[in-house]
Amino acid sequence: MAKPDKVAAVAEIAESFRTSSATVVTQYTGLSVSQLSQLRRALGTSAKYRVAKNTLVKRAAEDAGIQGLEDLFVGATAIAFVEGEAVDAAKALRDFAKDNNALVIKGGYMDGKPLSVDEINRIADLDSREVLLAKAAGAFKAKLSQAAALFQAPASQVARLAAALEEKQRNAAGTEAAEAPAES
Repeated sequence: MAKPDKVAAVAEIAESFRTSSATVVTQYTGLSVSQLSQLRRALGTSAKYRVAKNTLVKRAAEDAGIQGLEDLFVGATAIAFVEGEAVDAAKALRDFAKDNNALVIKGGYMDGKPLSVDEINRIADLDSREVLLAKAAGAFKAKLSQAAALFQAPASQVARLAAALEEKQRNAAGTEAAEAPAES
């Protein structure tokens, strides 16, 4: 018979699997409590980092319809349930793992498919959503400036042509006046 606290834990983990945009499975053996706190701070609001028993996580993943991660749930397992941008969480985990060899990224899950460690690292190498939006805005602004200059060019060319024509007519009138014989 299942204990109520374990049933509640499985339900909570399954709900986290369902509502997350991505998950990253890690092994944390050797990390101190203070290091785990640092990792949670590094993740910020982009992910919740949860340590759980493998049997509970396996059952929760099955309940949530997550497949392909069963092999990752061995040893001391902790999961980052990504609530925000997967890029931000992947960067935070990768950078923390570089500084702390005790954290090992085992794999993950996103968009209905399992992710390898290499795929998580490639996600971490991407620019964040904000950076991509800023780049797109800059590109649009540059294109709009080019378009404005392009549309303005014919008008300024017509103005320069009119000024040149007016100057030519003045010069022609001045030349005719100078060439005309003076009548006495």
